[in-house]
Amino acid sequence: MNTVASTPLTARRGGPLQGRVRVPGDKSISHRALILAALTVGESTVAGLLEGEDVLNTVAAMRALGARLERTPEGLWKIHGVGVGGFAQPAAPLDFGNSGTGCRLVLGAVAGCPITATFDGDASLRKRPMRRVLDPLEKMGARVIEQAEGGRLPLTLQGATDPLPIEYESPVPSAQLKSAVLLAGLAAPGETIVIEAEATRDHTERLLKHFGAKIVSKPHGEHGRRIVLQGQPELEPANVMVPADPSSAAFPMVAALIVPGSDITLDGVMMNPLRTGLFTTLKEMGAKIETVATRDDGGEEVADLRITTSQLKGVEVPPERAPAMIDEYLILGVAAAFAQGTTRMRGLKELRVKESDRLEATADMLRVNGISVEIEGDDLIVHGKGSVAGGGEVKTHMDHRIAMSALVMGLASENPVRIDDSAFIATSFPDFVGLMRGLGADLA
Repeated sequence: MNTVASTPLTARRGGPLQGRVRVPGDKSISHRALILAALTVGESTVAGLLEGEDVLNTVAAMRALGARLERTPEGLWKIHGVGVGGFAQPAAPLDFGNSGTGCRLVLGAVAGCPITATFDGDASLRKRPMRRVLDPLEKMGARVIEQAEGGRLPLTLQGATDPLPIEYESPVPSAQLKSAVLLAGLAAPGETIVIEAEATRDHTERLLKHFGAKIVSKPHGEHGRRIVLQGQPELEPANVMVPADPSSAAFPMVAALIVPGSDITLDGVMMNPLRTGLFTTLKEMGAKIETVATRDDGGEEVADLRITTSQLKGVEVPPERAPAMIDEYLILGVAAAFAQGTTRMRGLKELRVKESDRLEATADMLRVNGISVEIEGDDLIVHGKGSVAGGGEVKTHMDHRIAMSALVMGLASENPVRIDDSAFIATSFPDFVGLMRGLGADLA
């Protein structure tokens, strides 16, 4: 499908990276702010929204479900909500493109409304499993009318007329799964409870509170959380300032660490402890990451970060850190390739069900550029030698994070690194190439 319009790109070693930039707004918060604002009664505003394809598909879905959304010339989004359980039946299928987050969250929101909606996406999203989200939603009274094999897209969901509150123990650490249940639970009477054995990113809980829901999250077991939501609140309109995305910040950050002589500052990066596993790991590897200033935006702590070139060493990354950095293992693989010694990343099972099998794709990206890599079970082992030969062409598998990781590697490797297609970078980081060129990167 994308071969006709594929746009290859090559990264070459050049001078140091220098400057001060702000990466796009956080993707997770952008999706959630739109959906929750659409479930309020009245007008909310969202500033700093990530305007990548994934989030714009969620904008389109909210419009199709009856909310009114408009963008001001200054880039502020105004959302007029329809109230909890107030979505209208869409006239056409909801197309989420490449976005698993948007699709799974909206499945939850629709499950609590007495409407029927068809969900679809691109070839990549059609391969991704939805059954884990559909199981609890069916327990709450929603019904799957049609689905592709294995609970995949395209699928048609009939929301519950009288949604039931449930107590749900999540079988896997997944913020999308937890969020879908909580969004459906908004329309149910009484308490909807989600229990996690391993805590996942808590943006949904923070934003629910921000919009006036009664929700309590407490520690559960060694690493988990027990989240209790009071159903049928009247959500209040609120203003949200979306902080800069730590997952996007990871790319210029690692680039500055491995390109000699670099010194950059990243403004307003979200420092939610359930999202900063990569920063912790890089510091353990010897990365010079300095917090210049901190402040609070929309219930989230944000910071300006200064990053300078560093000598990195191999480390072991514990499995319990995976939920706090699940999207960052690809770029960590690049940092590990430039480190001295072996880095072992444990417990990466969840990477196999992302936009691509990211575990295999990360290993392929490194191998084709001369790095010794092994996969043992769900562990990724990278043998770093302090430098990378490069010279390979990386297959991106329609995955934005593989594309950006490979390009960062090429900025410091001995030979250029080429990717077969850069088009999908727009799903999460529309101006990645422009921003990196502004810092001094050679991308052409």
